[in-house]
Amino acid sequence: MRPEIANWIKQALADAKTAKDCLTAGNHYACAFFAHQSVEKALKALFILRFKTAPPKIHDLLKLAKAVKMPKDLQNVAADLTSEAVTTRYPDIAGGTPAELYHKDKALRVLKSARRLLRWLYKRLK
Repeated sequence: MRPEIANWIKQALADAKTAKDCLTAGNHYACAFFAHQSVEKALKALFILRFKTAPPKIHDLLKLAKAVKMPKDLQNVAADLTSEAVTTRYPDIAGGTPAELYHKDKALRVLKSARRLLRWLYKRLK
């Protein structure tokens, strides 16, 4: 495996662990952010594997999912998670303080969706 692909995968795994750790610690907005990041990095690893070129510098999971030909039902999940890249960080986009707006149920929902996407991605990255 090319070193850059391995690096994207390692960071995707680290971000997935961080998402889980944040959920356990009660940092629900950070859980959602790192869940999104884990999927983004795994998608970019698959992009490099498939196209032998650097992935686009975007956070749009749907565009990345379409590029790697993810199934339509999973593309819908990716589309739902795309907004977590910004709503978890910026009060003006979130409509309030993300640290106060995210609750355990929402973070868990995001994390479960991310895990669903990651299962599909990791099968293709082996």
